Amino acid sequence: MSSVYKQFIVSPQFAVVGASSSRAKYGNKVLRWYQGNGLKVVPVHPKEAEIEGLAAISSIEQLQDPASTSVSVITPPKVTLGVLEACKRLGISRIWLQPGAEDASVLAFAKDNGMDIIAGGPCILVQGPGLLAERGKL
Repeated sequence: MSSVYKQFIVSPQFAVVGASSSRAKYGNKVLRWYQGNGLKVVPVHPKEAEIEGLAAISSIEQLQDPASTSVSVITPPKVTLGVLEACKRLGISRIWLQPGAEDASVLAFAKDNGMDIIAGGPCILVQGPGLLAERGKL
């Protein structure tokens, strides 16, 4: 397992930016994946107060311990850029851009700012089960 994946999965808590109350959307599926695997997770949504029985926060600025949080991003690239800017300000270094959350400007921002992100696929729904097995060995 590469170090960026290892650093991501061993976090004590996770946030899902772009969490959705619609079970058909990936923002909800990713949130439920964390829940279903017993991981501490907080949904981030600008308007929803609760998603899947969890209290939601409206932005990552509201995270209680941002530097100890791994962040999954499931937003359009224009929104993702702002999320990365906030992550940089908050000292969040473990970021997984789920497929479709990035474009050239997002990737350039990450590179220009020395952010070692996971991007370009695969989704945590695909890669996650193997990572959880590794997490158990660490």
